[in-house]
Amino acid sequence: MHIDFLLKVFEDNIDKNAIIYQDKVYSYKWLDDCLNNFRHVIDLNQIESGTVVALKGDFNPNSIAMLLALIERACIIVPLVDNSNNNKNRLFNISQIEYLISVNDLGEIKKEVIHQKSDNDYYRVLREREHPGLVLFTSGTSGNPKAAVHDFLALLKKFKVRRKSLRTLNFLLFDHWGGLNTLFHILANGGVVIPTKDRSPDNICKLIEKYQIELLPTSPTFLNLMLLSDSYKDYDLKSLKIISYGTEPMPEITLKQLKKNFPNVKLLQTYGLIELGVMRSKSEKNDSLWVKVGGEGYETRIVNEILQIKADSAMLGYLNAPSPFTEDGWFITGDKVL
Repeated sequence: MHIDFLLKVFEDNIDKNAIIYQDKVYSYKWLDDCLNNFRHVIDLNQIESGTVVALKGDFNPNSIAMLLALIERACIIVPLVDNSNNNKNRLFNISQIEYLISVNDLGEIKKEVIHQKSDNDYYRVLREREHPGLVLFTSGTSGNPKAAVHDFLALLKKFKVRRKSLRTLNFLLFDHWGGLNTLFHILANGGVVIPTKDRSPDNICKLIEKYQIELLPTSPTFLNLMLLSDSYKDYDLKSLKIISYGTEPMPEITLKQLKKNFPNVKLLQTYGLIELGVMRSKSEKNDSLWVKVGGEGYETRIVNEILQIKADSAMLGYLNAPSPFTEDGWFITGDKVL
């Protein structure tokens, strides 16, 4: 069983809250029961291990349970969000989708067979290992998005070590590892995940107050919008302990404004790459952009002032681009280190 460690956490917390979504509370027992139902759905539809399945939706209780069921059945999963419709055919062709499962905001499930031939070296590796896979797309701002293929078990390994879990708003997106990383951290530690479809500053601040959220993982763009909108002034955000930010550069002026307006909140810069996963990080101080990265499963080195990383959780490779690894297995990040 690929997620035995998660199922043990569910069992240990069976009567506790797991998810709060649209003002409804879902327990770990509900999540375990829903996962069991989706195992049967997968089996009834004859979706075998190694099948490339697009899972389209956003973070909600049913999409979370379906994701776990597909991992358990060792499928190769391609998470997509609603705005992926603009690139749907392109993404389907690149990742060689065989099956599409859509989970809407109400938790309704739709299934569709997509006729594709899914055969490449990375998929063959996953099928030989009988491991679940994960395919994530880069933004594609400069040409075609690149499809990074991961062994899902390599990404999940770090969550087997139990850590403290705070009440967390799952802000980051369903088709990015930042959002998935947050989800698995919370579930692996018996915490409460609070997803939302409405990521406006006003709604996020309202949720923080209503559910006494302690951790907000987000982006500099959102934090800047929140400051500009003054939404944070309309709500009691004293429950917040940590604001973590990543996915893009943080403007220094935004960081200083955050420190001024949230003096009792720890501001933590995260460092993650679609090709490697999210590394453990430590910010020098609240108003500093300097960050120390690394942790178990990661090695770093600097070559010609450029950061290179070797990671246990590194992707197998791109489906549609040359390998970015050196011959000895180091990923060239392109980030300059002073």
